[in-house]
Amino acid sequence: MSGNIQYLSNDKIDKVKWDQCIDKADNGLIYAYSFYLDAMAENWDALVLDDYEAVMPLTWKKKYGIHYLYQPFLTAQLGLFGSSINAELVEKFLGSVPAKFKYIDIYLNRHNFFPLEQFKLYPRSNYVLDLNKKYDYLYSKYRENIQRNIKKAMQAGCSIQKRFDIVKVIELALKQMKRHSKESGENVNRFRNLYQLLDPQKKALTYGVSLKDELLASAVFFFSHNRAYYILVGNNPNGKNIGASHALIDAFIKDHAGRDLVLDFEGSDLPNLAFFYNSFGAVEEKYAGFKLNRLPFYLKWLKK
Repeated sequence: MSGNIQYLSNDKIDKVKWDQCIDKADNGLIYAYSFYLDAMAENWDALVLDDYEAVMPLTWKKKYGIHYLYQPFLTAQLGLFGSSINAELVEKFLGSVPAKFKYIDIYLNRHNFFPLEQFKLYPRSNYVLDLNKKYDYLYSKYRENIQRNIKKAMQAGCSIQKRFDIVKVIELALKQMKRHSKESGENVNRFRNLYQLLDPQKKALTYGVSLKDELLASAVFFFSHNRAYYILVGNNPNGKNIGASHALIDAFIKDHAGRDLVLDFEGSDLPNLAFFYNSFGAVEEKYAGFKLNRLPFYLKWLKK
């Protein structure tokens, strides 16, 4: 695939053609749709190949007069989207990022991860579980401690809730965040607006585990491209010792077993979380991270 790559500011992007490209892309993901980027990115422009044959969003901010590319909140993978993507095309797109973006710290996607001549990508870990099997088979692949915790939650009298108000998930998620800053509050508000857009389209779903009217574990799932994204999690410390979060994931798997659907856990490079996801039978799926520091020498110390 070769052709002309052009940089488009946001107001010049044809979002109908953009979303059509994401729809049919071999590596399409929900994060790359224009509505997702509009909701979650502070600003975004784009690189576009020919007539939207392949696209790459450029999510950016500006600080001290310096433009830089960043990864928006709850947007696990971006990068280059299209069909028949190869190393040459990834290299060409990365080389087309305008020079005005002086610092780049972004995550690409699993189909962008190649050894490149001009740029160095680094590996990040995601975990995914193919649900296209009967539930009994999927359950048999759980580690024993997962099965034990699920039983513990049920024996304690926990119940599964679905399709409840997202505000409940957000409240727990904010309490979990180590530093509830102004920025995290703004990010969560962006996410709430996105959920309210997707919910009527049946592309979003809340799950929870409660005990005696107290929500102990909760999560939001998004759906696109035959993927279910485990996107926002809010857990109550009171549910930790009775397996509430284990029961929640198991309930989702049970409800969706046998479908042509992949459960995307969205990470993680954190060993404890990686072990947790792997304990459900999820397998590692590598994707690419990319950093580039083009700051003037007298500012390079700001980002190392």
